[in-house]
Amino acid sequence: MGIEKLHLEDALEDSPQTRSLLSVFEKDAMTLKKYTTGLHNCCQRIMKAQNELCAATQSLSQHLRDFEIQKFPLESDDSVLSSTLKQFSSYLDDVSSIQQVLSAQFSETMMYPLSRFLQADLEEVTTLYEMFQMASNEHDNAMNRYMRLPKKRESERQRSEHNEELYLMRKKFHQTSLHYYSSLNALQYKRKCSLLEPVMGYLHAQRAFFQMGQDAVGKKEIEDFLNNISTSVQGVQQEMKAETKKTVELIDSLEQQSAHLYHAEPMVDMPYIPPNTTLTQKAGYLYVRRGKHLHVPGPIGKQLIATKWERSFFFTVGGNLMSQTRGELAGSLVLDLNEPGVLAEPHESDDRRFVFQVLSPKSKRNIVLQAENEREKDEWICTLNNIVRESGYVKGKQGSQAKPKERTPSANSLSKQGSGSVSPDQGSLGSMSSTGGQALPRTPAPTPSSSFVAEAPIQFDLLSPTSPNGGVTSSLPGPPNPNPRINPFDQSSNEVLDTLDSAIDSATFVESFVVRFLGSMEVTTDRGEKLVHETMRQIMAARAIHNVFKMTESRLVVSSECMRLIDPATNTLRTQFALADISFWAAHPENTRLFGFITRTKAPEATHSSFSCHVFECNISAEEICQAIGTATKLAFQALMQRKLPPGVGKEKKAMEKIHQVKTREKHLLLQNIQQLEDAPEGEEEEEGGSLHNLPLSPDGKYLVLTAADESEDAFQSGDLAQPMENLTVEPLKQTISDSFDTEDVEPESEA
Repeated sequence: MGIEKLHLEDALEDSPQTRSLLSVFEKDAMTLKKYTTGLHNCCQRIMKAQNELCAATQSLSQHLRDFEIQKFPLESDDSVLSSTLKQFSSYLDDVSSIQQVLSAQFSETMMYPLSRFLQADLEEVTTLYEMFQMASNEHDNAMNRYMRLPKKRESERQRSEHNEELYLMRKKFHQTSLHYYSSLNALQYKRKCSLLEPVMGYLHAQRAFFQMGQDAVGKKEIEDFLNNISTSVQGVQQEMKAETKKTVELIDSLEQQSAHLYHAEPMVDMPYIPPNTTLTQKAGYLYVRRGKHLHVPGPIGKQLIATKWERSFFFTVGGNLMSQTRGELAGSLVLDLNEPGVLAEPHESDDRRFVFQVLSPKSKRNIVLQAENEREKDEWICTLNNIVRESGYVKGKQGSQAKPKERTPSANSLSKQGSGSVSPDQGSLGSMSSTGGQALPRTPAPTPSSSFVAEAPIQFDLLSPTSPNGGVTSSLPGPPNPNPRINPFDQSSNEVLDTLDSAIDSATFVESFVVRFLGSMEVTTDRGEKLVHETMRQIMAARAIHNVFKMTESRLVVSSECMRLIDPATNTLRTQFALADISFWAAHPENTRLFGFITRTKAPEATHSSFSCHVFECNISAEEICQAIGTATKLAFQALMQRKLPPGVGKEKKAMEKIHQVKTREKHLLLQNIQQLEDAPEGEEEEEGGSLHNLPLSPDGKYLVLTAADESEDAFQSGDLAQPMENLTVEPLKQTISDSFDTEDVEPESEA
């Protein structure tokens, strides 16, 4: 079907039929303009959405990359999640770059043709429509004025002016009509091109985008990466599902077991649970009465004492009664239970139930406390009196009861077995938030299969294995200590060492690492990876409980002679470990910056050795330090075995090696000189061949003997290795071979 057109020949006539057909074309143009404007808006939305997608992808990539700099308290710095998200961000950067290319293609192939059609073609038709209407009105007015001219001759001049005006208006109308009609006719062709080009450009851009995306994202390494991540996510989901099931079961079990604890005072129908009167440690919430002085205004000032009850968490540790509120980071001392005359007894006060008091005649203190029920009150009274009566912790000596008594479960009570002890030589403690080596928490009471020594203290500062008393020194300020401990790190100025050069002179292997000491504790065995890992867990838990954040940074020098810890600030030797005393070492399976090793020590009068596990933190992978320790111990063992060989074994081995080297060089030089010999004439060759065939061979069949046979045999039988080198040589090569060796090739011990 052909395209409808306006006939330009009918433009001047401007008949009603032409005007009717023109109105149809004008209506079509207006409808086309409206439709094209809507299409432009849709494409504009796609363009904005694509630009927003590019910006959103870039923002997502940057947000994934920022995970590495976030300080999550429960996330390690080198976690797998951080590296995985970083890898995802690199892939998203590639996708974002491809999306930017797609956005640029949308702008060129979709938006530009459509905008040009709207602004150039449709706007031109609208402008010509207005000009056509103006020209038509002006032509009609000029025609009306011309037709109203009278028949008188006096109006000849006026007739000429109106005729000229009609000429100009008709010409203008005709020209405008021609341009207007041609634009409307051309619009019918441009309609098809201008509406198809944007859609075609959109599809071409999408095809190119998908092709580039396939090339960028469809790589084998990305597919393997996504498969591995999917497998890991599925594994985590399965673990979470199993853990959720266990958690639900545990919650149900805990709710059933704790049903009798929901009531502060047991109901009448509940079974009676007697108080445990054998406890030596206890913890739980109590109300404590505090007094406050109030001044009453008036002519005569009066002082009144107002009481206030506050809820705090109380616990016993190291023979002390401690308290801690929810806002505090560490507990504070309430009363030293080792003072003479301390007594806990029931008390009646302020019309409150379950009240008891702790009396201290020495400090003249009366601490009034309130428990939840009668059983809790009785357990607290018995526990405090047991600590005082049984001397659970006596100043200056170990308590008579080495093993803490166990308790049966009771409401709001917790047996603090091994939760911590405070050094008795530090005087009155105001807070447990000590650092360095002052707080010595004790390990939990061991089970029958435990590998830890009962009540073994955790040292937060490094002990020297050669210390006579095994003590630890703290440089923190505090009250004077009547029994000062020996500081193994206090070295005199003449022991200032260079870390790598002067510290180990004769070592064949030396490596240096920056480490921070976390703690050490005594263990019962000298090896075991699980033992090292459990020691790490115990020490980290103790540091968290007692708020010990200070760590001693040192330079660990691992050599084939020993292991030394050097102070990086003063280059002084802090302590050293003999490689023979290091029995086992291992790195943490999850936190790659933690490692530990077990050492054995034996006192002069002791019959058995003791073992200690030391835990460190490093900046690099702990596996590197463990490999260095393994290499150093291997080299030390080889050197030890070499020193323990019988006399002469090493020398004979070296002599055999030198003989083998000499023979190899002789053979090589002999082959080179034979290749350099010129071919002799036939006659001479026969004479020399005959004379050579008459010469005897050496016992190994490799050389011609130019001297007497009896001398060479005597030389070999005598075992002198230097004599055969001088006598058993081929004459043409004697000078060359002798010049090729210097005196350093054969050592004196190889001439045996």
